[in-house]
Amino acid sequence: MLRKAAADPALLARAPTDAIVQAQERPVLAILTIDDDLQLFRGNRQNFADLLKTGEDQGFLAYVATVRHLKLDAPRVQGFTYNAAKDVWIKSWFPRPTIVYNRIPQREDERLPWVRKKLARIASQPDMALFNRRFFNKWSLFKWLSAYKSTRGYVPETKRLTEQRVLSGMLKRHPLVYLKPVRGKAGVGIMTVKLSPEKNLPYRLQVQDEKGSSTYHCATIGRLWTRVRANAPSESEPYIAQRGIPLAKVNGRPFDLRALVQKNAEGVWELTGIGARMAGMSSITTHVPRGGSIEDPERLLVAVFGQEKAQQVFANARHAVLTLASRIERASRSRMFEMSMDLGVDEQGNLWFFEANSKPMKFDEPHIRKKSLERIFQYGHYLHRRRQQERR
Repeated sequence: MLRKAAADPALLARAPTDAIVQAQERPVLAILTIDDDLQLFRGNRQNFADLLKTGEDQGFLAYVATVRHLKLDAPRVQGFTYNAAKDVWIKSWFPRPTIVYNRIPQREDERLPWVRKKLARIASQPDMALFNRRFFNKWSLFKWLSAYKSTRGYVPETKRLTEQRVLSGMLKRHPLVYLKPVRGKAGVGIMTVKLSPEKNLPYRLQVQDEKGSSTYHCATIGRLWTRVRANAPSESEPYIAQRGIPLAKVNGRPFDLRALVQKNAEGVWELTGIGARMAGMSSITTHVPRGGSIEDPERLLVAVFGQEKAQQVFANARHAVLTLASRIERASRSRMFEMSMDLGVDEQGNLWFFEANSKPMKFDEPHIRKKSLERIFQYGHYLHRRRQQERR
């Protein structure tokens, strides 16, 4: 396991300053994160170390930089690299990046006014490409995808949860409704409402928090709404209400597909890989930290649908994620490089879009992980070649 870098500069090794000279003809990528008083910078250090190693193998100069230290009007940047032999993060000066890979790990950090201002300045630099401009907003995603014929068929009915009558209307049409925080992460704050009219307490509310889940039974829609509001993280946290999809199950446990799409060495969206996540026995989501498990998607699909139909569902999923990625990029009006997606498969084999993440977490499947790291720099080379051609 990697040690946290000490805050005392005296404990940090120093990289040779001639790296700036050596990088004149090499593409330069800065992994952007935010400062931390205790450990110098925030983020997944193992992921950062893997990125730096892959960048070196791919002919890049790569380093970690914080928002505060990335000075856009200076020819060099104070940043960090990693010495695997000594297991230490090294502080030094590096050349101005040609690519900035936004890995600020928390939404609340990215929403800080001075951070948003810096990201906007980075995006406006003519000699710099920004990967992953910002976290996605769930409501924006569903609005974008519902607006176009090519993608609306993948979107479950979704409404902004602004008042009680929105929830009441959804439950009249769907016996299962998911309530999701617009800016949620890792399943925290997700709720489900199941309506069973034949019961004395017909409304069953299940709430997922950081430690587990809680269940409430309510007699009326008014009492249900009071419970929902009490369990929302805060009054200012917007929610959406979404039709619950009866997912395909194996051994009584529902599963969904996790896809990673990235741009390739030709600058075109390409599927990097598809995994599967199966829900834990008492979880309302398939997130692994909540008891979910990593599974082989083809094996699960064959178990439910048989070999022939499973192959068709898998082929449909490959087509769907590329269509969805292209539409999200166009609707966002900003250049994107990668995104992960959660796709549901219902009991009939239909595909449903649940979520997209502009800052994908590390995939645990080794073949997807390796390809995902390499593709970051392959697309970086594509941008570097284009910039060189434009200068001629």
